[in-house]
Amino acid sequence: MIGKLVRLERIINRETGKTIIVPMDHGVSSGPIEGITDIKKAVDDVAEGGADAVVLHKGMVKVGHRGRGKDIGLIVHLSASTDWAPTKNDKTLVCTVEEAIKLGADAVSIHINLGADLEREMLRDFGFVSRVCEEWGMPLLAMVYGRGKDMDQYDPKVVAHCARIGAELGADIVKVPYTGSPETFYKVVEGCPVPVVIAGGPKMKTEREVLEMVYGALQAGAKGLSVGRNVFQAKDRVRMVRALYELVHKNGSIEQAVSILEGGT
Repeated sequence: MIGKLVRLERIINRETGKTIIVPMDHGVSSGPIEGITDIKKAVDDVAEGGADAVVLHKGMVKVGHRGRGKDIGLIVHLSASTDWAPTKNDKTLVCTVEEAIKLGADAVSIHINLGADLEREMLRDFGFVSRVCEEWGMPLLAMVYGRGKDMDQYDPKVVAHCARIGAELGADIVKVPYTGSPETFYKVVEGCPVPVVIAGGPKMKTEREVLEMVYGALQAGAKGLSVGRNVFQAKDRVRMVRALYELVHKNGSIEQAVSILEGGT
């Protein structure tokens, strides 16, 4: 479908086949946390740094439209829950593919937590959204995590299962946690026939740690990243994205990326 291919090229660099996605959908789950209080400024900064796309909820698309600055791909998030919920791992649909199209989206994303109480409903929603995306030629990013009772969401077997489910149910890009090493993450990528990107997880102690995680994932065959807090809460978001760009799109080294982060070129 040419429409899907055109849209995918707005969120995946057509030259490298990789992507830098910065999710900013945290306002629903956690409120106006540091880094996304001013959504226009946050989008401006990551676009200036060279990010390929941002993830926003539908309301933020309307208030966050900048009308200036560098262009950036738009992924509208369809899933939600809040940190206040007794079962916050149970996601529900709060937007439709058709709404996202009207908002000018280049793709949509959904969030699935395997092992959660409402896994069945989330998988049903995944199947429904996937079908509608095919009808409209809309790319689908699936964020899939293992978050059931007694599950280790970073266990390579769990992560590989999450990635495979994303592909099995029709996602065009799958987002999963990093397993901690290129050797274990290679198995995740090997078992997933669609592009895999890594999540950022909780805020890390140092920004170098973020770069090292991304570098390791790329060595294992990941097609980029979908990292939120560790980008939009960075000391200098523009430089942080430029450093990631060096790794993702220029195949640069950790030291080259750190140099950019610290003020080099």
